[in-house]
Amino acid sequence: MFKFSLIPKERKFFDLFEESARNMVRAAQALKEVVDNWEDVGGRVAEITELEHEGDRITHKIMEQLNRTFVTPFDREDINLLAHTLDDVTDFIKAASDTMLIYKVERPGQKAKELAEIILQAANEVESAIPLLRHRGELQKILNRCVEINRLENAADTVYRSALAELFDDTSDIARIIKWREIFEQMESATDRCEDVANVLEGVALKHA
Repeated sequence: MFKFSLIPKERKFFDLFEESARNMVRAAQALKEVVDNWEDVGGRVAEITELEHEGDRITHKIMEQLNRTFVTPFDREDINLLAHTLDDVTDFIKAASDTMLIYKVERPGQKAKELAEIILQAANEVESAIPLLRHRGELQKILNRCVEINRLENAADTVYRSALAELFDDTSDIARIIKWREIFEQMESATDRCEDVANVLEGVALKHA
């Protein structure tokens, strides 16, 4: 049976993108709480896992909407890419938290805390940029957000390299090196994906401004 929706299709896409961004920020906040406090790690990781599953559900909804919609608010390829890059951020946040739990690592140090803070800042910037897609007059502001996200990604690269240098300098425990190198890589990858989101947003803004 044909179902008629009173919600404009363009609004549905924007609503789902904003929902995905909010979910990503919640995951980033949970990761920061894990790293900063190192309490009830199993419970926090379970929370992040549920947020990752929610991100998958939102992405699936976007893909369903895309397949049902003939005229989209911007290029179909950009909609697909934006949906998946938003989800990728949450995936890497989950991967980092999972690895901490599975490897039973010790309390995270300063570099892990710095990376978690940068991930949260970048996620917040993405969340602030996404609603600007709704209004063509706001598209220029997206570019400003993208510049800040790129700056944060560069900052994460610097912390990541410093973290690896300290890791190899401070210990001869090969197991610890392997564990934390993987975690640092996953955390840095989360900021890389934020930059990927910024690249998609910048492309949309430049096409439609």
